[in-house]
Amino acid sequence: VSTGNGCGHTLLTPHSGTLSSKNYPGTYPNHTTCRWRLQAPSGTSLLLAFGDVDLEPSERCAHSSLLLSDPQAGTAYGPYCRNSVPSAPLLLTNSSSVTVLFNSTSHRSGRGLLLSYATSQHPGTHYTQEHIRASPDPPLALCFSVYCPAGCKDIHGDIWGNPSQGYRDTSVLCKAAVHAGVISDELGGQVTLSREKGITLYESAFANGLHSKRGSLSEKRLIFHKGISSCDDALEVAAFNASSWWHEVDMLGQVRAWAAERAALGTAGHSWAAEPSAETAWLELDLGTRRNVTGIITKGSSEQHDYYVTSYRVSSSRDGKNWKPYRGSASQEDKVFEGNTDSYGEVSNAFIPPIVARYVR
Repeated sequence: VSTGNGCGHTLLTPHSGTLSSKNYPGTYPNHTTCRWRLQAPSGTSLLLAFGDVDLEPSERCAHSSLLLSDPQAGTAYGPYCRNSVPSAPLLLTNSSSVTVLFNSTSHRSGRGLLLSYATSQHPGTHYTQEHIRASPDPPLALCFSVYCPAGCKDIHGDIWGNPSQGYRDTSVLCKAAVHAGVISDELGGQVTLSREKGITLYESAFANGLHSKRGSLSEKRLIFHKGISSCDDALEVAAFNASSWWHEVDMLGQVRAWAAERAALGTAGHSWAAEPSAETAWLELDLGTRRNVTGIITKGSSEQHDYYVTSYRVSSSRDGKNWKPYRGSASQEDKVFEGNTDSYGEVSNAFIPPIVARYVR
């Protein structure tokens, strides 16, 4: 829970999260306050990582301060500011509940703060400086596993590259992991990656709600490895069906059907399009048997018409009759996927957790 007028980007879950002051990494405003209450499951303890604490210096941190309190143990940490910084980048508490309080009065400088946290019961997580990251700098190991907290998608920093090429090693690591589709921003999670030889040019891509940048040569690149349950191969579609399709009539009176079977990604020429008057259009894929579906790639139809889908929902069925909407990792609402912004680029979205079904709409 967060309260106050000084709160910036905040995503808090029971197992991990990310929080920042208002305007971060720009100068935080005068006379603001924000209080975050972090609550982990009973029997666990919280680990906090200080990604950035840059508050204007003042005696006893009177102008701006960061204070953490542990109500269960009756202890406090801080106050912190630029001339009284945390002694270590990681703070391991003995409590499942921590209050984070940020205050500012009149000041001239300071980026504010960026913090992330996780609990002590993440399987396979070893708490070192390299294993919980909201900061831009990747560790130096050649092959490693790190824990990425929820909320990394919207922190400040750039990523260069895409899932097929890998990412420049100057990219924000956990933000790149969301772009690559190996974790969801809503939950975070453990990621495994390696550092390999760099390439001359990294192409940009739009994936999982994030734009990467086109970047030049780097000596190293980050390659994310998906778990054994994932599948990078394109699934064969036994049949396509749709709510409707457009029967285009050209100037010569010839009819061209934008039929459902033209929806396959590699189809040459025009694609599928719904009847122009349709308000609740859908496209259905029959995979022939129950399959594990880990993501979707969409593309528009640039042949003669600048057509593309900007957003969509997904539902699945095992029998073609009973349909279940996709709601992602930690939501009670149907997930709306960000689609294309032009008719020629491909956009990928990952299903975390995967869909197990025969039919997908």
